[in-house]
Amino acid sequence: MSHRMLGRLGAALVGLGLILLVAGTVLGGLGPAGWSSPPGAGANRGPFGAMGPGMMGGVWAGSTGSAPGPGAPGFVAGTPAAPRVVHVLAGPGYTFGPADVRIIAGETITFEVTTVGPMVHEFKVGPAAEVAADADAAPEIADIGMMETKSLTYTFSGSGPFAFACHEPGHYEAGMRGTITIVS
Repeated sequence: MSHRMLGRLGAALVGLGLILLVAGTVLGGLGPAGWSSPPGAGANRGPFGAMGPGMMGGVWAGSTGSAPGPGAPGFVAGTPAAPRVVHVLAGPGYTFGPADVRIIAGETITFEVTTVGPMVHEFKVGPAAEVAADADAAPEIADIGMMETKSLTYTFSGSGPFAFACHEPGHYEAGMRGTITIVS
């Protein structure tokens, strides 16, 4: 094998390793309600948790992972003044993690969506029929690039059903969608 081919192979393996490291770290913090932080956790939160000393913050900086979800002791529902933050991974491929987000009726959630992998994704949330139809009435985050995080805050009014999806060409058809489960 030539030096040039070895260099390309090495670079590809390093890139893949970084993607797997990030995905493993983030997915390791996912619970049944998604990777959440309590309301008012501050602006220094990102896809790796509370930023602090250490490699990119988060797990390396002592992040505790998910805040309690609906029905768990210590759960605090998100409000318009203090939304609950739910971290969502878009990718790798045509997947969302978590694929189901648990909320209580009327809760306000800030979705922080991070694309993992080389594809560009979007995140649309709202009433299931509007999300499925890619209706303009359902709010969305467009053009979320590789390792980019964008956020959207939404209040779940009514009884549902609610959903989220990616409508980049071919993504929804490949199954890139999720559900919002209302619990009491």
